[in-house]
Amino acid sequence: MLLRDTIFPLLTSRTLNRTGVLAVALGAYSVLPILKEYTQYHDIGEMPSDMHAALSLVLGALLVFRTNSSYSRWWEARTLWGALVNSSRNLSVKLASLIELSSEDKLFLNGRIAEFPRRLMEHLRMPTQSTDHPTSTNCVHRPLAVVQQLYHWVHHKRQQGLIDGDELRVIDCELAKLLDICGGCERIARTPFVRSYRIFARQCVILFLLSFPWGVAADFQWWTIPLTMIISYFMIGMEIVSEHVEEPFGHDEDDLDLEGLCETIERSVTSVFTS
Repeated sequence: MLLRDTIFPLLTSRTLNRTGVLAVALGAYSVLPILKEYTQYHDIGEMPSDMHAALSLVLGALLVFRTNSSYSRWWEARTLWGALVNSSRNLSVKLASLIELSSEDKLFLNGRIAEFPRRLMEHLRMPTQSTDHPTSTNCVHRPLAVVQQLYHWVHHKRQQGLIDGDELRVIDCELAKLLDICGGCERIARTPFVRSYRIFARQCVILFLLSFPWGVAADFQWWTIPLTMIISYFMIGMEIVSEHVEEPFGHDEDDLDLEGLCETIERSVTSVFTS
């Protein structure tokens, strides 16, 4: 358990590999102030170590806010997809229980309800500019098209007298939730993290890490190298992880497992219409 959670990720995780390379590079950079201590210019560029203690307070506040803001986007996205799982199950159960369905109806509803999360996943992973400025080959809102097909089916059954007003309200409630979830996911995907704040946080991290070895080299000597690498690893790691989780619908290892959630919905819906 200890090796799996601490050592193995260093070898298999692209995020941690990237962080480790940068930490090693800063460790190599920290050799410069150490070598300076053995020359006649050891007093040049010397910084009081207390300065970094004060700077670390500001940096800590920035990183905490950055991490919390990014994680809140990730968690909201996970909450929305959890609601999608529940809504898909509720819609399937209500349709199968309230309406007398033929084999063709079951096949149609099974396909459309199971198709919606996959169309939503593809829609969220489309480039932002393609969605904001649709072209002739990309002008269909695919999740909306699936819900429209379901509404057309409900309207057709309503005209046939197979669905009354009370049943229509119950079914409409679940169908409306699908589009509400879609809108919530679009808000996260199409509203990027504030660029100015991201740049500001990165500038503070870089300034701290570049100045840190010069402030502690006189006290720690060669221990400055591992100390710089450790601090760099965690600070850079927090920034990289924050960057990944603020966009939760992609293909990175820290993003949501949308494929797995789509498969869960598909299994649940299929079991309802085939039981």
